[in-house]
This record gives sequence, structure tokens and C-alpha cells, in this order.
Amino acid sequence: MAPRRTAPEEEEELEQEQEQEQGLVALEFNEPLTWRPGKPISIDTLLKRLDALSKELSEMDQETVDTDSLVKVAKDVASHQLIQHKDKGVRAYTACCIVDILRLCAPDAPFTPSQLKDIFNLSINSIIPALFDPSNPYNNQHKYVLRSFAEIKSIVLLLDVEGSEALLLKLFTTIFDGVSGLKSSKGEQVGKDVEFSMQEMLGVLIDDSVTLPGKVVDVIMAQFLRAAAPGLGKERQDHVPVDDSQATLLLKEEPEAYQMVRNLCQTYDDKMARFASQYFSDVIVDATGFAGRSNGNRDEDDEHDEDDGPTGTSESDLKELRKAHVLIREIWKASPMILQNVVPQVDAELSADNVHLRQMATETLGDMISGIGAAGPPPLPVLDPAAYPPLSLEEEEEERAEPQVTNILTTPLCSISFSQTHSTTFHNFLSRKNDKASSIRAAWTTAVGYILSTSAGGIGLSREDEATLIRGLGEKLSDSDEKVRLAAVKAVETFKFQDIIAKLGPNGGVGKDGSVLNTLADRCRDRKPAVRVAAMSLLAKLWAVGTGEMLAGNEAVTAALSGIPSRIYNAFYANDLELNVLMDRVIYEFLVPLGYPPAKKATKNSNANGNSQSQSANATYIDHDAIRAERILLLVRSLDGPAKKAFFAMQSRRPQFAKIMETYLDQCERYNGGVMESNADKITSNLNKTADYIAQFLPEHVRSKTDLIKFAKIHDRRNYNLIKYVIGQENDFKTVYKALKELIKRCMASKDPSVIDTLLPLLYRSGCLLFNRSHLSTIMEYSKSDKDGLGSIAHEILNEISQRNPDLFKTHIGQLCKDLVDQAPTATKPNDPIVAETLKACSTYARKFPQDVAMDRKFVQTMINYALYGQPIKASKHAVNIVLCKKDDKSMVTATDLLQRILKDWSYGSSNFLNKLTAVSQLELLAPKVTEEANDEILSMAFKQILLQVRTDAKDSDPDWVNDADMDEEIQAKCLSLKTLVNRVRSIENIEDAKEKASNVWKVLRKIIKEKGEIVENKETPKHHKTRLRLLAAQLMLKLCTQKHFDDMLTPSDFNLLALTTQDMVEEVRHGFVRKLQKYLADGKLRSRYYTIIFLTAFEPNIEFKNRVETWIRSRARHFQNLKQPVLEAIMARLISLLAHHPDYSNEVDYLIDHARYILNYIVLVGTESNLGLIYKYAERVKQTQDGLNPNSDAHRVLSDLAQSVIRKWQEKKVWAFNAFPGKVGLPLGLYTALQSHSEAQAIAEKSYLPEGMDEKLDDLLRAMDRKKKRKSMSAAAGSNNRDGHKSKKVKQSSGDRDGDREAKSSRKIATAKSKKTPAKKRSDRDDWSPGPAVPESERRQSSRRANKNSRPYTERDSEDDDEEMLEGVAEWEYLDEDEVEDREEGIDEEESKEEAPSKRTAAKASAPARSSQKKERGNQEDEEHEEPEKEQEQGSEQDEPPATTTKKASAAVKGKKAASLPVRNATRKSGRGNTTTAPAKDEDDSDLSELSDVEMVDEPEAEGEEPAEEEEDEEGEEGEKAPIARAAANGRKAQASAPAPARIKAAAAATTTKGKAKAAAAPVRATRSSRSTRGKQPAEEEGEDKDASDEE
Repeated sequence: MAPRRTAPEEEEELEQEQEQEQGLVALEFNEPLTWRPGKPISIDTLLKRLDALSKELSEMDQETVDTDSLVKVAKDVASHQLIQHKDKGVRAYTACCIVDILRLCAPDAPFTPSQLKDIFNLSINSIIPALFDPSNPYNNQHKYVLRSFAEIKSIVLLLDVEGSEALLLKLFTTIFDGVSGLKSSKGEQVGKDVEFSMQEMLGVLIDDSVTLPGKVVDVIMAQFLRAAAPGLGKERQDHVPVDDSQATLLLKEEPEAYQMVRNLCQTYDDKMARFASQYFSDVIVDATGFAGRSNGNRDEDDEHDEDDGPTGTSESDLKELRKAHVLIREIWKASPMILQNVVPQVDAELSADNVHLRQMATETLGDMISGIGAAGPPPLPVLDPAAYPPLSLEEEEEERAEPQVTNILTTPLCSISFSQTHSTTFHNFLSRKNDKASSIRAAWTTAVGYILSTSAGGIGLSREDEATLIRGLGEKLSDSDEKVRLAAVKAVETFKFQDIIAKLGPNGGVGKDGSVLNTLADRCRDRKPAVRVAAMSLLAKLWAVGTGEMLAGNEAVTAALSGIPSRIYNAFYANDLELNVLMDRVIYEFLVPLGYPPAKKATKNSNANGNSQSQSANATYIDHDAIRAERILLLVRSLDGPAKKAFFAMQSRRPQFAKIMETYLDQCERYNGGVMESNADKITSNLNKTADYIAQFLPEHVRSKTDLIKFAKIHDRRNYNLIKYVIGQENDFKTVYKALKELIKRCMASKDPSVIDTLLPLLYRSGCLLFNRSHLSTIMEYSKSDKDGLGSIAHEILNEISQRNPDLFKTHIGQLCKDLVDQAPTATKPNDPIVAETLKACSTYARKFPQDVAMDRKFVQTMINYALYGQPIKASKHAVNIVLCKKDDKSMVTATDLLQRILKDWSYGSSNFLNKLTAVSQLELLAPKVTEEANDEILSMAFKQILLQVRTDAKDSDPDWVNDADMDEEIQAKCLSLKTLVNRVRSIENIEDAKEKASNVWKVLRKIIKEKGEIVENKETPKHHKTRLRLLAAQLMLKLCTQKHFDDMLTPSDFNLLALTTQDMVEEVRHGFVRKLQKYLADGKLRSRYYTIIFLTAFEPNIEFKNRVETWIRSRARHFQNLKQPVLEAIMARLISLLAHHPDYSNEVDYLIDHARYILNYIVLVGTESNLGLIYKYAERVKQTQDGLNPNSDAHRVLSDLAQSVIRKWQEKKVWAFNAFPGKVGLPLGLYTALQSHSEAQAIAEKSYLPEGMDEKLDDLLRAMDRKKKRKSMSAAAGSNNRDGHKSKKVKQSSGDRDGDREAKSSRKIATAKSKKTPAKKRSDRDDWSPGPAVPESERRQSSRRANKNSRPYTERDSEDDDEEMLEGVAEWEYLDEDEVEDREEGIDEEESKEEAPSKRTAAKASAPARSSQKKERGNQEDEEHEEPEKEQEQGSEQDEPPATTTKKASAAVKGKKAASLPVRNATRKSGRGNTTTAPAKDEDDSDLSELSDVEMVDEPEAEGEEPAEEEEDEEGEEGEKAPIARAAANGRKAQASAPAPARIKAAAAATTTKGKAKAAAAPVRATRSSRSTRGKQPAEEEGEDKDASDEE
């Protein structure tokens, strides 16, 4: 209302009016508008009169009107008869007249207060509500009234009316509800002019009022909540997608009332700021008045739990408080300036004691910063892994430039920067990331995700703030609480693909430690299922969406995402059943979706990047198989070494699972839905056994078995046929995919839809989904064209298919042969080296399906050309294999022709000499009758002209090792010559002849191993030649020992000599030998005694390799436990013998403690509570024998006592119950003999052979393990405070400390001998270690003790390395990072080692106390109790058969039960019960080897039972062969470098120190190997397999 005027002013105006009185216009209307009671005026008449009055009043001007003439009319229109008239037209015209009178008489209204109240009642209750019906016949009059109130501002008179609060509330409520409510019955919409006038009228009231009633303010504020999503006031649930069918029910536009209030707040921000401040003060104080507050920050380091604070707020109070916070979010989005005084109130809630208040404040501030309103966050971006063409960053940028807003309410928007406007509150919000309550940290993490993904509501963030938030998000990915980690993963999901690359990519890709993407990848191994499912699914979708950019060569996308497949496939080594099922789903639903590419051609992203994909997209026809094959090739290219092995292992198990499913379907057919004519019990039992067997591969065993039984009871034959379509490798991918889709649909429609959850993982594993014949043609095309750089990967896949599943080539073998013919080499024209892989694939297929290869004349000539001229030289081997695959007369004729062409002008160094030598080596193996006539010439070339000649001068600068590609012609020729000699004896069928001919070959191999690769006496061989020769000699010796008659020739001394290869000073030699040993052992080709050798790796300095070996040992131990065969337990006796004759054995305490580490490593890997008594029995039994190799030695008794002591201490440490083994155990007769008398045995039993102080040393050894574990747990806690919250960083040791430590540790290691009281006796104790005459210890061990600059050190790893461990959020089977090796130092040469030996022996003895203190700090391998026992990737060869397939072996298994349950005994060669023919452990003189060339060797064809694919790999002898390591869990394995090793293994002690982190990733399974069944025969073989038989006492 306008301000009142004073009396003088009124008099002055009155005089002016009187002066102008003659110019005033008086109202002419004089008809009656009121009536006396009982005589009312008719409505028509009244309407005419009011209409006339209204028109006249509207035409009058305020400046010229005679207000006195309006008095009577004003009184009439304000009468109750008109205002309260029942006719709405009368009321409408009356209101028009009133507002005109108010206009003309302003500022003095000619109405009494009571009349004004009636007038506003009429306007608010009748006129204004009628405006919302545009079809009202008096709508124009209603609009006129509204415009008058707004323009003339006469509405302000309402503020002076008594009881105006109710009228104001009614006015605001009516308008807000009206503009946003239902439209008129005719669907007409309220005009924008009406809305604008209403807004203007309300603005007049707000602007003119000093204060508004609280309820009115409530109504105004409540209009912002019209934008809220359903469920306001409930607990917030982020990341919950809205169902598409219900999305139409949500608001998509801002309601009119919302827009009106927003405009009012923006126009009258000062007034509304006061009203809002008072409103929120009342709401927040009322809801939180009794909730305690604290001014201090509450971090996660607080002593109390998150529930300690007062939590007395009722649910209704919390509901109201949530509404208030939702309102604050929306107001900040709409009109942030009115919240200037409200933000500090929310800031104060951040430090409240009540957890709920802090959480709501955190969520509210996060949404305010992000610009998220009451409608909630925006929908998650769509990442479709099956979209084709894949998403392009350019297109996403175009979409951002022209955004298509589908819902303005959920679109984040900020008009001002929160971080700049309220910087203090912003930094307080950032501090909540360390809140002690996990729910608040989770809320903070979610908020940060939205802040980053929305760029703070589109307003942007400073670089510092963005970096801080990204770093915080990375830390929360490693939080100790599952909810926080899950929230962090979900937060990354809110990022668009471009944001991932632009915002998270610069922080580092998946392969960079500490980056957000790297930490996100770590969550793939999270111990909580929800976290790892979310993380792995998100990563897989990101990679799939980015494939187009990666193919196009986008470096930013490649750097950020290319490592994702490796991290997913490396989870394979965790051996977790749930994780394996998750991997299957992620691979076939995200990485390479079964529906990729979609059936219909996509129109979106038609210009996507990716060379081939973009071209295909523009074509009228899409080759779905080619596009899918391209995705598979890109996937394999993205894998690192271990991940690639896991990928191929997963594919190689497909045939096994297919057979399992075929057996299951067969059982279902027999079960016939439960209706059986006969043998019902047997059939039901077989079905249950099969289901139980299959269920062991799935996480929920009971539920999985139940589902499989349910599926059998449904007995839907169509489902059976569909499964056969899926697992049949003869079907193309389209057939497989359609069958799988139909099967899923039928199962979901059945009465038991849950069965598909069990069947789907099995079908993923058994179906031809990746390696399908539909994809082969594209893969072969890529192998020839090397398109997009995928040629090498295509060759690798073809090679893998040829070895694992060559059946897939049936439809393409003709094309393979044609490609080989087209690219055949000649004497003048070399072939493309890539063709060698195709040749290898063809060779493997031809040897398995020789009848499918057409041996026409042209093709045979092509193979001869490859044999003579093919490059690389492996092509010659594969060509010979193809030529001789049929083993018929025609192939023999071809072989003869090939040999004649080879022998023509055959001399060292001639053209294509290596090709010829390779072909001869393979002909010796496959066609010995063909090479028989040329024996002398072949032997002369291989032995005299190659092996006994040194053509390359040795140099000090020669490397210790060279890779295959860098091998010169001489070393290649020598390696081929050795293989030729071995192949000759392997092909001999007659056992006696083979033994006779092999004796000289055995000498050659033994001398090479003994002399460290040196075979020529008159000239020194280069170092890199010697390392290659001794590795190959050891591997060939193992190959020969895979045949029993050759294994019988390996004496215990030779066995000990061979075992030393595991401790060679060159890493590649050690690793190559161990991998070959593992391969033969896992394939069951070697006897169990060879497991002893593997335990000499206890001091292996390469942590990654050591962990792989330990994983393999645990998996084999688990395998034998499942078979109930104590194979590894019986190894204890052999291990003691091996250690007793080790070159580094000594009775001194400091040397024995190293041997104790060997034994402890064995106990940790093999020992369990159930078998510890048996192991102890073997160790105890050894003491009551005599050394079979050196009867005068007591070393085995010393080690027996040592082993018993270690076992007892380990048992006490583990708090295990010790169960003594009640039976008798046998010992290998070749290694131990019986004592002479009972008295001798009694004296030995009563004597302790351990030196004084040994017990204390063992205690120190076990305590050192505990200290390391304690340091690990401490470092894990400390790691959470690191910048990335991920891993502790190792502090690099200063060079001075490192050098000093190295010098102290190497004082004994480098010494070749140690001063002893009886040095001569101790030297004689070890004389039987290697063949030939005894040599000084310095000569025997100098090569291994010499520090080499290119060898790894056998030094103890720094404790910081052992301390590295993931935070609590990381699963127990966490891997370590890859080891980085620093520059290697120069070592001590051979002469210096000889000269300094005496002084160093003295120094070693003098430094014993120092060594003792150092040994207390040395750790050992982490015991098995802290990690779940590993399970093999492929269950044992017997387990891979379903129960139905193994029932036939039941009788054989029963017969072998006794042998299987007793300790494993090695076979004896007996002619009678007590007569043995064991050869004495006496070595033959191998110095004269020239007689080998004069010996006639008779060759025989290769045994038919030998698998071609295996032979092909076995013949190569390459260091890079895949080790058939069984599937096993890394299971929290931390790399532990052991204490200084014994002399043999300490060769590189002073060479280097390792730094960084070691990554334990076991090699995958050779799955096809494990399919071989050894069940039923193994127990019998175990008793009669070994030459060194065990004799049961």
C-alpha cells in the first residue's frame, strides 16, 4: 500500500482540485445496483447495469475523474449483495468495477477495512481460481481484474487487511496450484499472459512486504520441490536406473509454478534471501535441535565408532530434514543467490556428531557443487559394448556442441561457481573424504564422481580442484570399506567416455601405478563380489566402446584403456569360482559380446573411427564374422604375457568342457525326465554323480547341482539339441549364437528359470564362441596382410588353434595348403618369415588328420622347398613333419629324395646349411630307416665337424645369453647337432640297442652339463654358446628320461648333477630348465623322483618366477591330495639325499641354516596338518640308514635331524595337532642302504647330529617370518595414507647402504670353500656329486660362484619389498607388480675367485656373528595358512572325466587302492624278492668322446602313441616354451626373497639388487594336457616306476 499523506498535503491537493473542479469528469451512471430485501434485481438487468458501469469506469482517467461521484457506486459494489452474489457473472463484473474504482481513487481506497476484506475474499476465492479455466464465459473480466491488481499494484492493500495471512496463503497456494495443476475440461492451457500477470502480482506483494507469514514462505519454497523425483524424503539411492517403461511418468519440463517462483527469487533476491534464511533456520533447528554438534573435524582416525555420536533424531525429523536438503539443492540450481546465508548452516552440519546429519550435508553440498537438483542426478551415460560402429570421440564432441536435452530437470546446472563463492565450505566438504563413517565417505565419493563428470554443473573447476578431486576418487577406490569402494566404482560410471579419456586418462592409464584407472582395475580382484562385478563390468564396457578409437590409432585412448583386457584375464589366476563365472560373463557380454555386431546395420556413429570398421559401416553389406574376428584379434593384441596365457588356457579347456556337457546330456537322455524302464537307481546315481562333478566348477555347489538335476527333470529334448548346437565345433557362429539365444529364452519361460544361471557359464566355457570356424578365414587373412598390425597376433592364434584344436581347420586346410604353395621359397627367392606360423599350423593338423592333406606332386615339391630353403629354419622341421605325416611308402620315397638332396655338397657353412641340418634332425626321428645308410656321414658332421669345433673366438665382452633371434650360425648348428644325436637314439625301437647306442650320447650330455657347456678341451667356447649348450643338454636329458629305459640309465650322481641346473648362474638357463621340467612332470612323462629337483628353487632370486614355481608346486600338491597319493610327501627322503650331496653342504651352523631354508620351503609348500606326520616319518626314517652314494658320510643324518627339528617347530608355530604316521615307509634303495647291525642303529638313534646353536638359529628363522608378516600388515595400514591410497612405495636404498649390505652378504657367498676342521673329509663326502675324478671345490663350483654382471643376484630382498601389500579392500589373492631390475655390476672373474678363496674362507668364518645377526633379519616364504590352498586350473587328468566316464575304471582303482594309500615307493629292478640289479653309483670316464662317431646306431620310427603336437614343441627346446603350470591361486602371495643361498645358488650374490615390486602371476594351464587320464594306472605305476626302488622296512 502506498504511504499515507500528511494533513497539509491533503489540504493543498484539495485546493488544487477545487481550482480544477470545473474540468473534472463525474460518473454518469446512476442506476441502482442494490435492492431491498425481497425485491432483488434480476440477474440480466444486474449484469447489464454492471457491464455499463464497468465500461464507463474503465474509460475514465484517474487525473480527470471526480472521485466524489464514485462514492455511491463504491458503496454499492462493495455491498454483500454483489460481492456474494450467487451468479459468477455478477461477481466478475463487480470485481471489474471494484478494481477500476481502486485505480481511480488511488491512493485512497473508498472502502472500509471490512469491505476490503470482502473484496479480496471475492478476488482470491472466486476471480483468481476462475482464471485457470480459459473456457469460462467471463474469462476476459477475470483477466481484467488480474491485470489491474498487477499493474496498479492495488493488491498491496491486502497487506493491511486484518487476517491477511490466511488470504495471502490462499492467494499463493491458489496461483501455484493453478498454474501447475490440471488444465480445463476442454484441455485449454492457461495463457502465458495470465501466468506473467500472476507472477507480477505476487512480486508486488513480496517487494512491498516487510515480512511474509511463515506458511506463505513455506508455500513459496515448496514450489521448488515440484521438480523432485517421486519418493522425496526417503533414503537417497544413487545410480539406480529408471525403468524405461516408467520413464514417461517422470517430469521432463519445469512446472509453471517452479518457473514462477524461480523468476520471483531471481528478481527479488534480497527479500527472498531473508525469507529463505529464516525458513531453513527454522527447519534445520527444529529437526536437529537435540542432535549434538562438534566443531572439530571427525576423521577416520577417531577412536570411536561411527555410531558413537548422538543419534536421537526421529525418523519424521530426518524426513523433514531430507526434504529441506533436497530443497536447498534445487534452489541452488534455480536461484543460488538466495542461499547466501543458508550455505553456512549446511556447512555447520558437516561437523555435527550425528552421522545422518553429516551424511545429508555431504550429499547436499556435493549435489550443489554438481548442479544436481531435486530431480536427482542425470541418467548414466550409455556405454554399449555391442554397438557398431563403436563410439567415436569426434561424434561425442559434436553431440556436446549440440546437446539434446531430454529432461531439463535432471540436467546438472550451476549459474555460479560454488568453490569460488563459498570456498571455506568447499574445502570443508573436501575434508569429508576422511570421515570416520564409511557411509559419509561413500556419499563423498559419489558426490565427487558427479562433480567431475558434470564439470561442477557446467561452470568448470580449477586445475587444482579437479586434480584434488581425481586424487581423492582414486584413494576411495582403495578404501577399507566395501561400500566406499563400490561407490567409487559407481562414481566412475557417471563419466562419459570422453570424460574418462580427457579427465582420468591424463592421470595415467590402466597400466600406470597409482592412477585412478589402475586402481579401478585392481578392483577386478576385490574380495567383495559386488565391487569386483561393478569394476570388471565397467572396465570391459570402456574397452569395448573404445575399440574403434584404438583401431584408428588414437594414442590417448590406447594409453588409457589398452591394458584393461590384461587386468581382467589376470584375475584368472585367482582361481576363485565366483570370479571365473564373472570373467565368463564379462568376456562374452562386454569384451566380445555375442551380439556384436548387431544384426541390423546401425545408423548412429556411421562415421566412427577404426579403419576397417568405418569402411564396413559405409558398405551395404556387413560381414559380421569378419567384424567379430577383428574384435577378437584386438582383444588378444591387448593382452600381456600372463594374460595371453590365461586367454589361451581358457580356450584350450573348451574341448574338455564340451565332453563334460556331452556326458551330462547323455545322462539326461537316459534319465528321461525320471521315467526309466530299468536300472533306474543306477541311472539316477550316474546323473547325480555327473551333476555333482560339474557343480564343482561353479561357485554355489549345492544350488548348481540342484539346477542341473532340475534341468534333467524338465527333459526338453529341444533344449538338449540346442546345447549340442552350442558346443559342436562343426557349427558356425551364427548357428551357435541363435541356439544359445533360443535356449536362454526357453529356460526363462520354463517353470525353473534359475537353471539358466547355472547352465550359462558352462555353455560359455564349452561353446565355440571365440575360436569358431566362422572367424578363421578372417584371422587367416589378417595373418597374410598384417592389416592394422594384427598379423602377428593372427599367426599366434592360428598356432594355438593348430596345437589345441586343429579340428577347426577342417574347412580351411585346403586354403592353408594353397597359401603355402603360393609363397613357397626357392634357392633364389626366400619366403616371408610369417609363413612359418602357417606352416606350423598345417604341420600340426597334418599329423593329427593326415588323410585330409592332399599330397599331390606340387604340394610335396613345395614342402621339399620349405625344408631346403624355408626361413626361419623351423620351417624345415614343419615341412618334414608334413611330408612324413602319412608314414606310407610314398612319404618314405620323398624323404629319401630329400636326404639325397641334402647330402649333396653338404658341408659346414654351405648354402642353407642350417635348413639341411634341421631336416636331417627331423628325419632321424621320423624316418630312421631312411637315414640309416648315411649314419657315418651324419655323425661325422654333427659331432666331429660341429660339436667338437669352436669357430667363434671367446671374448670377455661376450654376453652370458642371447635370444633366439640373435643366435649365430655356429650355436644354432651345435644345438641342432645335439638334437640330431638325441633323436637318433629316441627312434630306436629295441630297448637294448637303444641303451647301447645312448650311452655315448649320455656321455656328451653329461659332460656338457658338468663342464658348464664346454665340450672342447683345446679351445674355449664363448659364454653365450656354453649357456645355450648346457640348457639344451639338460632339457634333452630330461626328454630322454621320459622313456623308462633311458631313465634307468640316469644314475643318482647324474641325477644330482642334472638337478644343479636349477641353480645355474644364468637366469635363462635356470628358468628354461625348470619350465621344461614342469612341463614333463605335469604331463606325467617323468617319474615322481624328479619333483625333488623343483625344490632347489628355494633361493631363486627372480621373485616373479619363484612365485610361479611355488604356485605350481602347491597346485600339484593339491592334485595329489585329491587323488590320495602321497607323492610329494615321499620326496622328503630324496630331498634330504639331494641336499646331503649338495656342493654347498657343510656341518657348520651358518651353512646348515641355508639347508634348513630348503626344508622349510618344502614344508611350507607341501605340509598340511594331515600329512605332516607322514613327512616327519620319512625324515625320521632316513636317519636309520646308510648313505648309498657315500657310506662314510653322516650328512644325511645331520639333515634328518635338521628336518625333524624344522617340522616340529613348524607344527608348533602353526598350532597343529601332530599325528604320528602309524605305518611303515619305504626309502629309495639307490640312495640309502640298510645299517650293518642293531647296535649301530641304536647308537645313531640316540645321537643328535645337529651342532650347538642350531636350535636358536631355527627359532630366529621362524621369528624372521613373523616379523616380515607383521611388517606387511603395518605397511598395508600405512599404504592407505599414500597419495593414491593403493600401494606403499619403496624407498630406494642409498648406494652406500646397498653396497655395504651387498659386501657383507657376499663375504661367504663368493668364497669357493670354507675353512673347516676336517676339510678333506668334507670334500670326500661330496665327491659323488658329479661324475668323473674328484676336483677341488673351487674348480667344481667356481662358475656358479662367480658374480656375473648379466645374472640376477641371489640376495635377500629388502624388507620394504616384502612390506608392499594392498589395502584391506584388496582380495587375499592379490598380485604383486612387475619386478624392475637395476643395472648389473661387474663380478669377480675366475682367476680372482681362485686366488682369493683361502682369504675369503677365513673372512667367512670370522664374520659368522655378523652373518648370524643378518640371518635374523631374513624372511622366508609366507606360509600356506594365510592363503587358501591353490586348486589346479584344470582338475587332474582323472578329475576332468565326469563320473560316468570313470565308472569303468572302478575295479582297477580298487585293485590299486592299497598302493595309492601307502607312501609312494619307487620301482626296483628285481629279479627276485631281494635281488636287485641297481647299477652302482660309479661314474664312467667321459673325457674321451671321440668313439661316438665310430659307433653304429640303429634307428627306429617314432612310437605311434606319441602326440604330434607335443613332439613339435618338445623338439624345439626353446627357452620361451609355455610351462604347463596348473591353474592356481596367487592368493595374496607376496614375493619373498630368501636369505643368502648356499654356494651353488649364491653365484650372483654381489651382482645386483632388485627394486620395485614383484608381480606374482602364475602361468596358465596347458589345458589339453590335463585331459589325459592317468587315473587307475598311477597307483600301480607309482609302485613300479622308479629305478631307485623303495624298500618297505
